[in-house]
Amino acid sequence: MRNIQTLLLGCFFLTAGLEARAQSLSNAGALLEPSGTQYFQNQYLVNPAMAGFEEGLHLNAAYHRQLNGIDGAPVTKFFTADYAVGNRVGAGLNVFNDVAGLINRTRIALTYAYHLPFSNPDHQLHFGLSMAWNVQRIDYKNLNGEITDPSIGAFNSRDDYFEADYGMAYTDTKLTLQASLPNVRSLFTGDNKVVDGGGIFFAAAAYKFAVDETISFVEPKLCYRGVRGYDNIIDAGVNVAFLNNVANVMVMYHTSKSLTTGIGVNIMKTVAIQGMYTVQTSKVRTTVDGTYEVGVTIDLFK
Repeated sequence: MRNIQTLLLGCFFLTAGLEARAQSLSNAGALLEPSGTQYFQNQYLVNPAMAGFEEGLHLNAAYHRQLNGIDGAPVTKFFTADYAVGNRVGAGLNVFNDVAGLINRTRIALTYAYHLPFSNPDHQLHFGLSMAWNVQRIDYKNLNGEITDPSIGAFNSRDDYFEADYGMAYTDTKLTLQASLPNVRSLFTGDNKVVDGGGIFFAAAAYKFAVDETISFVEPKLCYRGVRGYDNIIDAGVNVAFLNNVANVMVMYHTSKSLTTGIGVNIMKTVAIQGMYTVQTSKVRTTVDGTYEVGVTIDLFK
């Protein structure tokens, strides 16, 4: 069993290493500024291996909007549902919609995850694969120009396309290591269908320190993201939970020179609400005031 564990952990770190080489080969439909809920509240959003990781049904929704300053500023909505089916299997649904100016993008993914325990069941390896359907369209209703422009028709007549996302993770009661590759098809074919700003790879490490009844735990986290057309981004921050996980505060600094802060409350250990605000980079701070996001989680059948 020890040899199997060593082999599987080696595969995990090999995958993380391959991600760092993928930057010139692929892109994805994620945002340059992703949902703040992906760091602590809803890790399935960025890694299919986390689908059904915990028992029960987990519903997550998030609304992400730039504050005033720019007409047609991005408005993004996220929804996921994941469930521990049983016999080490998890299933998930991941829906993403982004409206930026005239372009409306929708992505719907179905996920299969497998959770493999070691001899100690608290130590597990997780594998996940998502199959995604992507649609991109120009919104005619807000078009200020000629609808008959052939370039507009050509954009909307493009075929919808399918993608695949792959992820791995290792967890125990305190440590979480994870890595994911969005848009695996594009990685191997070189057929990129989305614009700069899409995610190429994601890797993260987090460790949870239990404290006492007042401060339930402190969980620092370090992430490394590859983004097509931009420098790679490091996210570093911490989530602190209070009063037996009834409330929390979180903060993440991004090397893109922005900062995400959030505060949340957990009602009856069933409904969690998180409010977040991201201060924009210094280069655009005079144009836009920042980005706010509201995330809601509902945990059932635990």
